[in-house]
Amino acid sequence: MVAHNQVAADNAISTAAEPRRRPESSSSSSSSSSSSTSSPSSTAPARLRPCPAAAAPAPAPAPGDTHFRTFRSHAEYRRITRASALLDACGFYWGPLSVHGAHERLRAEPVGTFLVRDSRQRNCFFALSVKMASGPTSIRVHFQAGRFHLDGSRESFDCLFELLEHYVAAPRRMLGAPLRQRRVRPLQELCRQRIVATVGRENLARIPLNPVLRDYLSSFPFQI
Repeated sequence: MVAHNQVAADNAISTAAEPRRRPESSSSSSSSSSSSTSSPSSTAPARLRPCPAAAAPAPAPAPGDTHFRTFRSHAEYRRITRASALLDACGFYWGPLSVHGAHERLRAEPVGTFLVRDSRQRNCFFALSVKMASGPTSIRVHFQAGRFHLDGSRESFDCLFELLEHYVAAPRRMLGAPLRQRRVRPLQELCRQRIVATVGRENLARIPLNPVLRDYLSSFPFQI
């Protein structure tokens, strides 16, 4: 429609600019009358009205859009991927639980009870929420140069669960027992935890077991 109106308007303007001529014969008047019926009137040029601009739709978020920074290397990617897989298997990872929700769950628990959740802060993957003597609090877990450390601490670790084990076994015992989503743990998980605590993570490969059991022990080789 816009293209047709443009052509019609151009034609109208060009005919209006030319002076009118008196018809010399009836045939010419009839032809001019027939042409006037087939084309727009030349007495008043058509005025183009701009179409109202349609509101641009809001851009849809890109798939996988996230506030996390991109990985600097494939080694960083592998460590975060492994940490995520271990968190899914540990039982005390609460995913995108909010700060308020985490503190409410910890409020009635003993001092030292903790859980791991997703951080809401930019450039921070995880957060540690723990019941302190003064009440529940949350601490960011930073991942820098391929290592994990708590906010305000200089001690860093290759693995997130090595960090948790360190603070569980520390003399001050900042961390106690984790708050699991399932209170009753399967017997096989309890056996695995006892074997790891007795033999040690570095000696699991020396135990004479079939490959299935060895893989199960190495899938979560921590004492938490």
